[in-house]
Amino acid sequence: MYEILICILAGLLAGVGTGFAGLSAAVFIAPMLISFLGVESYSAVGIALASDILASAVSAFTYAKHGNVDMKRGFPMLISVLFATVVGSIIAYKFVSIPFGETFMSVWLISGILFMGLRFLIRPGEDRMPHPRENGKIPEPVLALLCGLFVGFICGFQGTGGGLWMLFALNILLRFEYRKAVGTSVSIMTLTALIGAFGHFFIHEMPDLLMLSLCVVSTLIGAQGAALIANRISPKLLKRLTGALMVAAGIGMVLAKLF
Repeated sequence: MYEILICILAGLLAGVGTGFAGLSAAVFIAPMLISFLGVESYSAVGIALASDILASAVSAFTYAKHGNVDMKRGFPMLISVLFATVVGSIIAYKFVSIPFGETFMSVWLISGILFMGLRFLIRPGEDRMPHPRENGKIPEPVLALLCGLFVGFICGFQGTGGGLWMLFALNILLRFEYRKAVGTSVSIMTLTALIGAFGHFFIHEMPDLLMLSLCVVSTLIGAQGAALIANRISPKLLKRLTGALMVAAGIGMVLAKLF
């Protein structure tokens, strides 16, 4: 029963993060499975990526219905993200087999949650940076490709943070409107999660099917509800709600590790 409750809670939190801000499901699922259930990091990331597939697809559909997806400008990032995700997944499998690799990935996952959550709470407003076409230094398609390589590697290697960095790139560097950045991000994350999950399960063994099923279904439910709400409230409130969830989850994981 304890395992079932943790999987459902992790999935619901992950779904809300996906629907609100396009965050990867691994932001919540991987650290919670590692901290509370003792799941090996690589398997936890694989479960999180699998949970991301349907959740991101449903969120993307909801954002698209409201006109908040721009795949024409996001296509260069999509291509580089897919390539880098495969590379990151292969490297991650090799990394966890070396001394301290497992511990490093666990600590990094939890630290990332707290950092990202605090940033959303402290600075929920729109960030301002010159549009790449305005500063005349980097053409937008080139910048999108470079950002995609970084985001894809993070998605494949760590399974978490990819959605956040993609949102950062689309909203701040490529100057997408916030909701359109989220909608485009979850559209790309659908294929990224599919490639990443396949890579993890192909390289490694299949995870516990009950745990996988619970996380997938609960993430889907959370994402659908959050995406519907996200298209009706302000961007600042969206960021604050997401930040509060991440900080609460991060503190809970730290306490689980300590006690």
